[in-house]
Amino acid sequence: MKKIFTILFSVIVLYAQAQQNTNNLLIKGGTVLTITKGTLESTDVLVTNGKIAQIGKNLSAPSGHQTIDATGMFVMPGIIDAHSHAGIDAVNEATSPVTAEVNVGDALNPFQIGLYRALGGGVTTIHSMHGSANAIGGQCETIKLRYGVKDPEALRMEGAPRTIKFALGENPTRVHGGGSNIVPRTRMGVEFVIRQAFSQAKEYMTSWDTYNKQKNQKGFRGTPPAYNYRLETLADILKGNIIVHCHSYRADELQMMLKVAKDFGVKRLVFQHVNEGFKVAPEIAAQGAMASVFSDWWAYKLEVYYSTAYNAAILAKNGVTTSINSDDGELMRHLYHEAAKTQKYGNLTDDEALAMITINPAKQLGIENRVGSLEAGKDADIAIFSKHPLSIYAIPMVTIVDGIVRFDRAKDPDDMRIVVDPKQPLEIATFREHHGHSHESCLEGAELSFEELFGTTANQE
Repeated sequence: MKKIFTILFSVIVLYAQAQQNTNNLLIKGGTVLTITKGTLESTDVLVTNGKIAQIGKNLSAPSGHQTIDATGMFVMPGIIDAHSHAGIDAVNEATSPVTAEVNVGDALNPFQIGLYRALGGGVTTIHSMHGSANAIGGQCETIKLRYGVKDPEALRMEGAPRTIKFALGENPTRVHGGGSNIVPRTRMGVEFVIRQAFSQAKEYMTSWDTYNKQKNQKGFRGTPPAYNYRLETLADILKGNIIVHCHSYRADELQMMLKVAKDFGVKRLVFQHVNEGFKVAPEIAAQGAMASVFSDWWAYKLEVYYSTAYNAAILAKNGVTTSINSDDGELMRHLYHEAAKTQKYGNLTDDEALAMITINPAKQLGIENRVGSLEAGKDADIAIFSKHPLSIYAIPMVTIVDGIVRFDRAKDPDDMRIVVDPKQPLEIATFREHHGHSHESCLEGAELSFEELFGTTANQE
């Protein structure tokens, strides 16, 4: 009888969660900021199965659709942060100047409360990046802020292009030249490391191409080249399968990286930070590179002593696809304010300013066909604001990811941690202490701990 009751209770809970997390919505009567197709007054947005099905006036909610009244409010695409370090376990694998073989997405953490706080700022997608300790760092991960899921894999934006972090200037020279007395110690050393790595990758590609051509020939007895995941990754960059996101500040190193990319045929290049980008904006645009910048951060170290708050506007007006990022868990919640600064410093239009936190970062991540604007067929990643999002008085009210409401200011509880019950003693919620510990009993109590933490049993099938 107890087992039957438990099963029945579980079904009821799952049903309740399904009702709460419906991805069928009708957002009624808001001012819709499409970004790419103008501003639509008193307009509805119909969401079906997590996708935007229709945008228009006087739409009706089909059966099973939750209705959100956005009258007097502003509906815009979910904000995209092209430079973040949220949702990951570690930032830097600083053991070598080249670590293309590692991937921050191998250890995602869906329990970080910062992901929920970002939702509270209208953010729906972030680019979780490796750090800048290496000339060529690790691979990054584009994730959706599906806060509430417990499976790390559920954070990944399925189908998003692969990306990787490069870094120029002071960080790799300090970590490796200054810290370990190995190349690179200077900016010319950084260039050498990148060129050498690409040259090795070209040789690796050639050896595999030769082997693949010869292996089907009659009488061939050769062996395949040794597999090397670092070189495999670098080869994928040269093939155009991975987008390079390059930490950079000074105009001279921007020019250097543009030349390296041109010499090796790398076309998918996004500069990050780009504080002196305004000096070489035409050159960046001419090569089709993009720029993800701070709105007004500089002078926090010597190599970034010089910049301007007009940087984003100058880059944009020169034809560079430009975004504004956070690189900070707190600033990420205020990217709509950061975008608004481009109107004071550059006189950008509403759509131009909002593009810097929506469609432009989507283009930089290669996901513009799915997010970044409100259009039929795109993912229903939507933010609803009390006032125009470029107003200093704007407040994010509702944030929707894949048609599911992940943040609702009106229903925001005091504690949104997924696992920890604030009423439980900390010891019960985080660990179980066993006296007289021995290796033979190292898993003693593990099943009970699992059930207390996750609300289920460890041996469920």
